[in-house]
Amino acid sequence: MKSWYIKLILPKDWLGQFPPAWKVVAVVFCLFGGFINSLQASPSPTLQLAPVAEVTGDGVFLHQILTSSQSLPNLRLCDAPAVGDTLALSRAQINDLLAAAAPTLMTTNWTGADTIRILRRSRTLNEADAIALLTSTLQENYVKDQGKLELDFNEPWDAPVVPDEPLTVKILEVPTAGVAPLFIARFQLCTATETVGTWEMTLRAHVWRDVWVAHSDLLRGDLLADVMRDRRDVLEVHEPLADFFPGDASLELADSVPANRILLEHDIKLRAVIHRGQVADAVLQEGPLNISIKVQALEDGAPGQIIHALNPSSQRNLTGKVLDEHTIAVSL
Repeated sequence: MKSWYIKLILPKDWLGQFPPAWKVVAVVFCLFGGFINSLQASPSPTLQLAPVAEVTGDGVFLHQILTSSQSLPNLRLCDAPAVGDTLALSRAQINDLLAAAAPTLMTTNWTGADTIRILRRSRTLNEADAIALLTSTLQENYVKDQGKLELDFNEPWDAPVVPDEPLTVKILEVPTAGVAPLFIARFQLCTATETVGTWEMTLRAHVWRDVWVAHSDLLRGDLLADVMRDRRDVLEVHEPLADFFPGDASLELADSVPANRILLEHDIKLRAVIHRGQVADAVLQEGPLNISIKVQALEDGAPGQIIHALNPSSQRNLTGKVLDEHTIAVSL
């Protein structure tokens, strides 16, 4: 804001010309009269209208279309145009918008263009960016922790012009089974304030994960020695995967597995420490009572498993929990 100053040149005895009662009035007028005039003389702010402006979907804001000799507030004037459309505003129309939003900013002191053309900031959404958006959404909502999703379009992507703003994907339709090696997805692209458009595309998919794989042909009962970790596509694997620590001697193969096949949870089991036909100690403990007899195992058993055994003396069948390679715990 410009400051205005008034210099008064008065005779030396000017105050003596006034009666005593008027001297105070004369002094006050001299001190404050110039200040009042300076307020009245302050020029109205100059508003310079730009010829063109680009805005986002949040709307058209005052500082985006005008520059001023004074700072401008973060004031929203109206909605933004759609991508590809143009909004033209004249000085008079802007004053009308200011009359509704901020009447104190209305002015006739204009410079710059007579009319401004307002456009939406936009960009072309290429195939890589579209794939990245789809992958992120499908990974989070469908694939989750099954593995790392990899997508590709199975048909040409006609790159659209979209708002140059953060975009999200809203999945409208996928197959009932979810993501598949080849599937059709229907989806929308959205900004924070609007839906950009709807697409239907055929997609190719892989879900990559580090899994246990048989390095060679493995036989039932083998220890898990000749296995390796490898990165494989598990999208078509619909059973739980084998998960164990390398070199775990307490596990063995429950069935034969051919070379290069992914190991599944049902392919492995706890290694039996008591085998069918083996003679073991069956212990019974009830309070202070502790009895041990010899029994014959009727089936293989791993630690913690319940197996059947035969008491050779009484020919009575018993059930007990395998404790170790020599002992079964039985109860009455």
